[in-house]
Amino acid sequence: MSETEGLSKNSRKAISETEEEIQIVEFLLGNDKFAINLFDVKEIVEYTRITPLPGSGQYIKGIIDLRGEITTIIDLKAKMSITSSTATLEQSRIIVIDSSVTKGKTGILVDDVTTVLSIRESQIDKKINEGTDSQYILGIIKHNGGDRESDKTELVIWIDVPGLLRDMGQ
Repeated sequence: MSETEGLSKNSRKAISETEEEIQIVEFLLGNDKFAINLFDVKEIVEYTRITPLPGSGQYIKGIIDLRGEITTIIDLKAKMSITSSTATLEQSRIIVIDSSVTKGKTGILVDDVTTVLSIRESQIDKKINEGTDSQYILGIIKHNGGDRESDKTELVIWIDVPGLLRDMGQ
């Protein structure tokens, strides 16, 4: 092996070590996986009864009492026009968004939270079709599925929850 081959391996290693990692929360909506930035999340709670708010917006599922604080719950599937779902309400989770992102206490209803993981920027394809339906999509995350023996690549849609909530007035 020549010295240049050794240098190029070291250079590649240095580049991968300096590449920024992003921590995400991965969750299910219908049959598809989505993700949001971990630092936009305050906590994840089990489903609890949601009280409907008469006259509220189309995507407002209702409110819950979360440790003495009224928290507005957004139906993310309705907002993103996702109709398929095999999850029951008992499997559902509420991702409470950090107060630095929203005007008030806000949570999003998802079918299930699958994992929290770190990804590298090189795993994100930010070249998506422009259009009104994709304005809240930050990119597509490509990572290997949970089975180590499988080389199956999973695609996870990374969404801009802060932007989505801002546009909804939350």
